[in-house]
Amino acid sequence: MDNFSEKFIEEALDLTNDLESVLLRFEKDSDNSELIERIFRIMHTLKGNSAMFGFTLIDQYTHQLETIYDLIRNNKMKVTPDLMDLTLASVDHIRNLLDSETSARDDVQETHRKLLERIGTIVNSTQQVKEEKTVTPDRKAEVRTFYISFKPSEDILADGTNPLYLVEDFSALGEYIALPDSSALPAFDKLDPEKCYTSWELILATKEDDQKIREIFIFAEDNCTLEIKELSDTNLLEHKGFRGKVMEAASKGHLGLSRVKDLITHEEKEEGEHNHAREGQDTAGKVKNISSIRVSSEKLDELINLVSELVTTQAGLSLIAEKSNNKELQVVAEDVEKLSRRLRDNTFGIRLIPIENMITRFQRLVRELSHELGKDVAFVVEGSEIELDKTIIEGLIDPIMHIIRNSIDHGIENAEVRVKRGKPRQGKILLKAYHSGSNVIIKIIDDGKGIDKEEIRKLAITKGLIRPEANLSSKDLLDLIFLPGFSTSEKITKISGRGVGMDVVKRKISDLRGEVSIDTTVNEKTEITIKLPLTLSIIDGLLVKIDEAFYVIPLSSVNRCFEFKHEALVNAVNNLIYINDGHIPFAYLRKEFGIKTQPPALEQVIVIEYADTLFGLTVDHVVGEYQAVLKSLGTMYKEQDFISGATILGDGTVALLMDPNKIISSYTFKYENAAS
Repeated sequence: MDNFSEKFIEEALDLTNDLESVLLRFEKDSDNSELIERIFRIMHTLKGNSAMFGFTLIDQYTHQLETIYDLIRNNKMKVTPDLMDLTLASVDHIRNLLDSETSARDDVQETHRKLLERIGTIVNSTQQVKEEKTVTPDRKAEVRTFYISFKPSEDILADGTNPLYLVEDFSALGEYIALPDSSALPAFDKLDPEKCYTSWELILATKEDDQKIREIFIFAEDNCTLEIKELSDTNLLEHKGFRGKVMEAASKGHLGLSRVKDLITHEEKEEGEHNHAREGQDTAGKVKNISSIRVSSEKLDELINLVSELVTTQAGLSLIAEKSNNKELQVVAEDVEKLSRRLRDNTFGIRLIPIENMITRFQRLVRELSHELGKDVAFVVEGSEIELDKTIIEGLIDPIMHIIRNSIDHGIENAEVRVKRGKPRQGKILLKAYHSGSNVIIKIIDDGKGIDKEEIRKLAITKGLIRPEANLSSKDLLDLIFLPGFSTSEKITKISGRGVGMDVVKRKISDLRGEVSIDTTVNEKTEITIKLPLTLSIIDGLLVKIDEAFYVIPLSSVNRCFEFKHEALVNAVNNLIYINDGHIPFAYLRKEFGIKTQPPALEQVIVIEYADTLFGLTVDHVVGEYQAVLKSLGTMYKEQDFISGATILGDGTVALLMDPNKIISSYTFKYENAAS
């Protein structure tokens, strides 16, 4: 049962995440009936599943919460901000109830009691208002007749769903005829007792609507094809002639909707024609089977490790094939390389998840923090379908939370201030994601007051971070914000002002092999840009050699490679070389790395694309392209900025992964300081 409970908890967490996302959409579009139905269905599923697996507190709680949304969808209650606060608090509470240790805590039990009291108060007040109103007696609800086609998938029994019970549930809705169809039953020797081969056609006379009919299949909708059609706004089953004709026709095989309609008498057809216009809005819907499976992250991690080892082994095979004169072996090595590359790409594709998965918590943060600070802030997302490695997504949540928190607290002004400055009363935070080469760019842009660079300079001088005479560029000034303890906030609050935010952002994004930068315009905007690799485990690189050491440079950063005489490089003025009708700066890595041995007569310059410019890195030799399986250098080398990892070559040699952006930014900073 433990395994089943774990699966329930996983599914329940997915449901609560989905519920939270839908609630935030529903708050902005409370008249959307589809969203109301979706909220109700999620709660109904949570209630049913929790009761099945013994989570009694969740069962009781969601039952009470479901009552409120049943009133809303039946237009007996209006959505209010207090109700949304209660429902979102309920989502957090349900997450706590999923953990047995957390749910047993006294504070959680007290929260449970208080939330139930709030729900009870809302439900009771609604019922009291209903009783106080003078209601004109309604005409008795009329019975309508529906045709239902229920075709379970063959694997429906594997989920513990018994389709017979679903058919029996129609007795609670009204009078019905159930007509089984076993035409799909295979020969006895091919019969699988764990599969379902029977489908049903039902004729139902009920006072309920088609939505109530669908609720019967709420736990089986992913494992069946369902069709619901209104036949008449009268009870056709009262007519013995119709009932008899249906039974007779069913004895000859599958009916189908068209044959059922043919059985309706001419008089009944004419009587129901004005209703069939409404029926033209076909309430029938075929539910797609989900062609996906749930896989634990541990299994995916193990698969990634195996693929990484395969890539390393393939590199060894390619090396052996290259040294031998066996053409057949070389062909096999090339084929294995192609297959391993495809396997690598597909495996990493499995680990990619859309940015959309982390958007809900940002929406929740904006909602609650803007209410707390009394600001009206809209949160807009573009490119939520962009995918990133699961590990990167997990590491990205906290930095973006810091940035959004700062945008609301420091950036977005109060409504009165915004109006005086000619801005809309409502502030806006835009999260925009898009691909740029083999990287993903994420921008967080607010239309607030911006950052005063002169104020940053004064603070930096006061804190002793820069000299008063220092001539820093706009970029260097803004980069001071990422220093530990640096804050432009005039007062410390529980939200910000302690100088522990943006340095954490930079460090965590650097841990993901990413970069972060700031651009701002006073009284207009602040734009924070995060540049990230698609994955952290395997990259396509350029293998190079300096002295006896091998290095890998990410191929996505490489523009071109050029060859120069050693004398031309060491005698270059201001470390500038002439390439393609223009001069570009370069870093002589032998000098930067402190290598004293004799350099070769001809050296290679790897031209790197850095920001909007080109920059050269010198190496002794270019070996060629290489699939690098990245390994961590460990805690001893954690502070080493120039090298971000290592990889093992086919012959067992270790090659270090260069971080060209860190090398270039450090070099240019040092060069500018020396010039000033």
